[in-house]
Amino acid sequence: MNGAAGSGGESGEALPSSVLFMCSLNTVRSPMAEALLKHLQGSRIYVQSCGVQPGEAVDPFVVQVLAELGLDAGGHAPRGLDDIGDASGFDLIITLSPEAHHHAMELTRTAALEVEYWPTMDPTAVNGAREQRLSAYRLMRDDLLQRLRRRFPLMPEVET
Repeated sequence: MNGAAGSGGESGEALPSSVLFMCSLNTVRSPMAEALLKHLQGSRIYVQSCGVQPGEAVDPFVVQVLAELGLDAGGHAPRGLDDIGDASGFDLIITLSPEAHHHAMELTRTAALEVEYWPTMDPTAVNGAREQRLSAYRLMRDDLLQRLRRRFPLMPEVET
């Protein structure tokens, strides 16, 4: 049930039709992953994100570093696991924090779920000047983007 980070997708297997990203508060890592995968895959994959518990608002640094790629995350409202409803309806849950991974693995006790753990740095732990902090968010964004491109490769359009 627990695939390695980056597994699948690369071997030519079909993409999942739905993906849920989970982290601790749904204010930094999971909303960023959600926005990036939606950007990469469009409507090919249904994508949502949540936290083990909902945070209060999306982190402004997340909004800024996604805006650098032309993506708008300013309207994201953090959701908790309870807000998602039945997480077993997702084909794949990707956890981005240890706490989220623990909760996702608990869900596998009662539902057949595929769960992947992608350990992802928490840029909120970086202190310093604004530019140093933004640099940490950009590093996380770029790391997630690279992982997403590997795990969910764009499929060539079929000509008819």
